[in-house]
Amino acid sequence: MNQAAALPKQHTAAIERACRALESQEPPDLSTLAREAGMSRFHFHRVFKAVTGITPKAYADALRARRARQQLDRSASITDAMYSAGFNSSGRFYEAAPAMLGMTPTVFRKKGEGVDIRFAVGQCSLGALLVAATPAGVCEIALDEDPDSLVRGLQDRFRAARLIGGDPEFERWVAAVVGFVEDPSVGLDLPLDVRGTAFQRKVWQALRDIPPGSTITYTELARRIGSPRAVRAVARACATNPVALAIPCHRVVRTDGSLAGYRWGIDRKRELIAREARNAHPAPDPARA
Repeated sequence: MNQAAALPKQHTAAIERACRALESQEPPDLSTLAREAGMSRFHFHRVFKAVTGITPKAYADALRARRARQQLDRSASITDAMYSAGFNSSGRFYEAAPAMLGMTPTVFRKKGEGVDIRFAVGQCSLGALLVAATPAGVCEIALDEDPDSLVRGLQDRFRAARLIGGDPEFERWVAAVVGFVEDPSVGLDLPLDVRGTAFQRKVWQALRDIPPGSTITYTELARRIGSPRAVRAVARACATNPVALAIPCHRVVRTDGSLAGYRWGIDRKRELIAREARNAHPAPDPARA
């Protein structure tokens, strides 16, 4: 085998081993990871980001956030959860928690207790539509055939939150989303409160930069965020997008132009793309022909 051709596979294998090491209860530091991969710190950092799409620190932070969520559900106390998740300082834990969890550890542990979430369900030509928001902005937009299923899903995620029916101001947000579904030319600009890893947020921002009426491939999206080898990670970030339409993951297609899966149904994805394309390239007016 040509040595140059084998190098990327060697890099991928080294980064896979590093990811497994970072998943341990006491993950090694950057210098140790680089040394075990046979690279300098700088080279390891660059290769890690090229393969995974995020830095070693962002990867470690995402793992720690996942452990924190799991331990807050399982542990007898917040202190136990803090140490089990790998934090050695309560100050660092409480400082990092809002970005990791979207709320304080106490509120998360209580399934959103004390958090007010306004929501409303509307109807559009693509079915039932739910919009939910914290005081900071829209945290969920979801589509389904069954409106009750949408509400149950919200209740399951925030079992102890105070779910409040939308007031007239909030109903205008719902109307804006419905209006966008029916006529993409009106645009959709709502304040968002979405939580995710650094990599997910980077993908979601790139999705918002795709103009209506356009589609790109997962490969191109990975290139746009500077992580050309992280195509699968990009696809996963699209799949975990919590706000349909406002973050337009429906505008991403496979390399051959076919449609990959869509969290809210492949038929809805096809229709959204078609509507935006018609809006971007309207049929000529016969009267002007």
